Amino acid sequence: MIDKKEMKRKYKQQTPAMGIYQVKNRVNGKIWVDIARDLHGQMNSCKFQLKHGIHANKELQADYARIGEEKFSFEVVDTLEQKKETGYDPAADLKTLEEMWMDKLQPYGDKGYHKRKMTETGKG
Repeated sequence: MIDKKEMKRKYKQQTPAMGIYQVKNRVNGKIWVDIARDLHGQMNSCKFQLKHGIHANKELQADYARIGEEKFSFEVVDTLEQKKETGYDPAADLKTLEEMWMDKLQPYGDKGYHKRKMTETGKG
């Protein structure tokens, strides 16, 4: 017999996978890259936003509405190991991981849905 209380307790003790995921337009190859403290939950949230027309990235949202959800894939790009240290905050590690993947994937212009951030000199 399955002990539902025990299963629930174990589920609550699980640490969600953290890391980087991408939404890929399989028609034109453009990608949206994002970080997540809970990859599964954040990808579900992104899918929900796109399905309901409320995603913050208007270009991604427009393509999703125009060509349909079946033309997009959601993929985990990299994961971040949860450290066992008391009080560990993964924010800085996630930001570093995001910067590394943004530099590697270059999801700007024809390759992605991101806008280049302005540098200190004012050039993108």
